[in-house]
Amino acid sequence: MLRFAADENLSSKIVRGLRRHHLGLDIKTLQEAGLSGSSDIDVLDWSARENRILLTHDVSTITKHAYARVESGLPMPGVFEVPQSLSVGVAIEDILLLAECSLDDEWAGQVRYLPL
Repeated sequence: MLRFAADENLSSKIVRGLRRHHLGLDIKTLQEAGLSGSSDIDVLDWSARENRILLTHDVSTITKHAYARVESGLPMPGVFEVPQSLSVGVAIEDILLLAECSLDDEWAGQVRYLPL
């Protein structure tokens, strides 16, 4: 099953909902990892070391840094961009579907936008 990192800007309602609906889901917030206030580059570096797909609302800067990692040949397990306009329920459903139906490295090097 996929492992996730929740960017500090990701709604805590989404994180709580994911944990409530799937007790075995491996999701770690940046705050839990001690990375509050870290740069996008550091967040993506940590996500890669931990092999965690990054969940974020940050559509303005993360994408650029994620693709720069890929172009540089650095590992990038994937980024799922969750628009703030997307309802919490739909975000949770889509992320759980991705978690349960994806292969471990299926999203490596990719940035995907929800909803599916």
